[in-house]
Amino acid sequence: MNTVKLSQNFYLESAVELAPKLLGKFLCRKIDGQIIKHRITETEAYYGEEDTACHANKGKTNRTKVMYEQGGITYIYLCYGVHYLLNIVTGEKDFPQAVLIRGIEGFDGPGKLTKALQITKELNSENLIHSDKLWFEDDGYVPQYITSPRVGINYATEKYRNIHWRFVAVK
Repeated sequence: MNTVKLSQNFYLESAVELAPKLLGKFLCRKIDGQIIKHRITETEAYYGEEDTACHANKGKTNRTKVMYEQGGITYIYLCYGVHYLLNIVTGEKDFPQAVLIRGIEGFDGPGKLTKALQITKELNSENLIHSDKLWFEDDGYVPQYITSPRVGINYATEKYRNIHWRFVAVK
């Protein structure tokens, strides 16, 4: 299988444009000298301070400041005090947006995949272009997908609860 590491330019698109494009790409993780690769099967987009489901909705904080950086780094946070969730910061600097990796082949659910790949807060702000610990690759595969509302965001306004920014590859 011939794969290419994703370049900086890939991450400069908006989260809404990038979320479906990440489907079919490989999430790559190096653990104890071994490289593990899993194809991405599900993503969600979070876009700007106006998106009431986005962590940046309340503005720039110590937790969310990474979302205001230029695309191509990770935003990893602890959810419900239990699971780390992996997000990819996208777009231009100073506009907060990110794509949540919700599923990979073999692991449905964002908490399950981070646990399986030992992705924790230590990888927050990891540069995906230069990292030898965590990165993404492309082999040209582009799956078909369906869209639906995002999961677990009951706190968001109706508009943002119902917007179809969840992308799921179909087999």
